[in-house]
Amino acid sequence: MGMTPTPGMAWVLLVVAGVLEIVWALGLKYSDGFTRPLPSAVVIVGAAASFWLLALAMRVLPAGTAYAVWVGIGAAGTALLGMVLLGEPAGAARLACIVLIVAGVLGLKLLSGG
Repeated sequence: MGMTPTPGMAWVLLVVAGVLEIVWALGLKYSDGFTRPLPSAVVIVGAAASFWLLALAMRVLPAGTAYAVWVGIGAAGTALLGMVLLGEPAGAARLACIVLIVAGVLGLKLLSGG
């Protein structure tokens, strides 16, 4: 039971899963250790949806590639939004590292043939 996405749709699902990873990761900060109900609910729902979409994408995409891309989107996006929303440091070296993460994600996408 369940859908098996086309390769193109699997990549779309994976990107959405990565964006949801950013949502739940930032939500953890706002949940204040799960003491605030609304941010805590966002974390739980966002994480569940993110994992579900990742699992659907993995029906088609190689597990290592899908997981690395998912983590990369989440890590780079969370780091960037942490700078913008939370006032975290935004030095040149930190930004360069984020660029390397994005380059790795793009490389995996290109090398996977999708």
